[in-house]
Amino acid sequence: TMLNDVTALTGDAESLRVAAGAGSGVEIVLMHMQGQPQTMQSDPRYDHAALDIFDYLEARMAAAQAAGIERARLIVDPGIGFGKRPADNAAILHHLGLYRSLGRVLLGASRKNLISHFAGRAIAVEARLPGSLSLAVHGALNGASILRVHDVSETQQALAVLGAIRAAD
Repeated sequence: TMLNDVTALTGDAESLRVAAGAGSGVEIVLMHMQGQPQTMQSDPRYDHAALDIFDYLEARMAAAQAAGIERARLIVDPGIGFGKRPADNAAILHHLGLYRSLGRVLLGASRKNLISHFAGRAIAVEARLPGSLSLAVHGALNGASILRVHDVSETQQALAVLGAIRAAD
């Protein structure tokens, strides 16, 4: 039901064709990643991370549509942690609502190392639930329509509480 591509359909010459032919029920996630997984954290550079990534995702959406993929099937993911410094991730999260103009937004920030950086201390991966919940709530408040999480039940509870507060008169 979903093709989630960390290369935004650039990793293989056939990616766009395969995604276009996947069927109208298959959603396509176009994620931003600077560099390759082995080297992406070596020295990522942006003029303005949120805007540079917006421009990249906008261009990838145009390429996907030109290949015959309906806009309604496309989802963008700014790629938190994929070739980004902590300041880049902060800028993306701060401007997350910007990506809504492209359509649906997926945010995958659960258990990411940036939680340790934002908290100012090393936190073991399995102890990052509070930070993950903070990021999920921030995402929900700022335009993310899909959250990729590890702790599903806890995230659902946090979002249910948020929903109840937002629905109050």
